[in-house]
Amino acid sequence: MCSPKETSAYQRLMLRIASILPKRFRPIFLHPAGPTTVFFWAPTFKWGLVIAGIGDINRPPNMISLSQTASLMITGAIWSRYSLVIVPKNYNLFSVNAFTSLTGAYNFARATLYQLEQNSK
Repeated sequence: MCSPKETSAYQRLMLRIASILPKRFRPIFLHPAGPTTVFFWAPTFKWGLVIAGIGDINRPPNMISLSQTASLMITGAIWSRYSLVIVPKNYNLFSVNAFTSLTGAYNFARATLYQLEQNSK
């Protein structure tokens, strides 16, 4: 462990919070992919993409970008796989990317079906 002079203010704050938590929550809090690291916060903020994808469900299919939803679908699948092969496994990263991929796939299918229907008319 680092000396107090070598730790950042954020790390000191997280250690202080961990010291007042009940002992059963400390392993979760101090996990290598827990809230004391960027490996927790980056996927947490990425949930905004999922919320946007869910919001697109109400959008008319002619307003959905096929390239954007395809990108979200593919990158979500790739990063979902990656999050399960890294050490430590990052289930927060897995879940956000799986949902990003699923919402992208759903919206991609809606837009594709709409375009196929328009082309057949």
